[in-house]
Amino acid sequence: MVVLAKGELEQIALPAAVQKAPPPLADVPEVDLAAAAGGGVRGREAVARAVVAACEGHGFFKVTGEGVPTELLARVEDAAEAFFALPQLEKEAATTVAAAPAAPGSPFGYASKRIGSNGDLGWVEYLLLGVTAAGTTAALSVPGDEASSLPPVSCSLRDLLDEYVVSVRAMACEVLGLMAEGLGLEEKDVFARLVLDKESDSMLRVNHYPPRPELKQSAASAPAAAAAAAAGGHGSRLTGFGEHTDPQIISVLRSNDTSGLEISLRDGSWAAVPPDRNSFFVNVGDALQVLTNGRFRSVRHRVMVSSLRPRVSVIFFGGPPPQERLAPLPSLVAEDGGRRRYRDFTWREYKSWAYRTKLAENRLCHFETAARD
Repeated sequence: MVVLAKGELEQIALPAAVQKAPPPLADVPEVDLAAAAGGGVRGREAVARAVVAACEGHGFFKVTGEGVPTELLARVEDAAEAFFALPQLEKEAATTVAAAPAAPGSPFGYASKRIGSNGDLGWVEYLLLGVTAAGTTAALSVPGDEASSLPPVSCSLRDLLDEYVVSVRAMACEVLGLMAEGLGLEEKDVFARLVLDKESDSMLRVNHYPPRPELKQSAASAPAAAAAAAAGGHGSRLTGFGEHTDPQIISVLRSNDTSGLEISLRDGSWAAVPPDRNSFFVNVGDALQVLTNGRFRSVRHRVMVSSLRPRVSVIFFGGPPPQERLAPLPSLVAEDGGRRRYRDFTWREYKSWAYRTKLAENRLCHFETAARD
C-alpha cells in the first residue's frame, strides 16, 4: 500500500477544501455470511452467487453475520482512538521498532499526511502494520523488554490487533472461498490459500481522519452549520485519502460511525457509503481482478473529510506471497472466449511498480495484454 512519511499532521499545507455537496448514498450490496454457514447447500450457493454479483457489479459489498465479536470491535476502536490521541513524539516512538520495509522507501509504522513520494496529500494519519502467519502485527509486536518501554495504550492496541487480525483474516478467506464457489472453480481455495500462505504479504492499516480544525473553530459561532457538517451534511469537503484502488487480493474494512468513504460506480460517478460500525466492507483488489481475468473489478474509492467528528477505520489487506506469479485463471480465460487480459507477473513486481505511481493512477494498465482484433 501507499505509505505516508513521518511528521506532524498540522505542519503540511493541504489544498483548499472544496465547497461541494457530498454525492448520493450508494446502494451497497449486502451479504450475510451466517446464511452461508447455516443455510445448507442451497443457502451457501445463494450467498456465493450474491458475492459474485457484488464483485462483478461494484467490486465492493457489505458483510454481516461474520462472527467477529462486537466487543472486540469496540475495544479495537477505543484503543485506536487512544493511540492517535497520544502526543506526536509518543506515536512515532511507539512504532520505531518496526519490521523491515515492504519495499524501498515504504516503512511500516506511524505516518501522516504525505501519501507516497509523488506529491499526494491527505488529511489522515495512520499505522501501517505487517501481518505474520501467526496473525500478529509486525510494527507493534516487539520483544517483551522493548514492549515494556512503550506507552500502555500502544501495548493494548498491539494485543487487540493481534486478536483482530486472526478473526478478520479468517472471515476474508471465507469470503474468498465463496467467490471461488460462485465462479464455479474446481479449487475452492484458489484465492484463500494465497492469503493463508505463511509468506503472504498481508497488512493491516489503522486510519485516523482528525476533525477539521476550521469546523471546530466555527462550531461556537455557527452551531447549526457545524451540526450539519458533523452529521455529514453540506459544507466544505477535504480529501482525507485520495482516490485509488487497493493492490492486494482482498481488503476488509471496518470503521466507526463517521461518514467519509466514497466509491466510484461503473459510470464514473461517486457514491457515499453509509457507515456501519457493526459490519464490514469488502473491496476487490487489483490482484483479484487479474486472477479473475477482469470479471471482478477492483473498486476505486476515496475518503472525504467534512465532519467535526474523527473517523477511525481498520483495514486488513490480504496479499499473496512476494514471489507468487499472478495470472488469469485458465478456466476464466476460456469463459472469456480465450482472451487473456493480463500477462504473468509476480506480486513483488507489481508492488514495485505500484510504489512508483501516483495514488490515482491505473496501475494495472501496465500489465494488460494487447486486445485481440
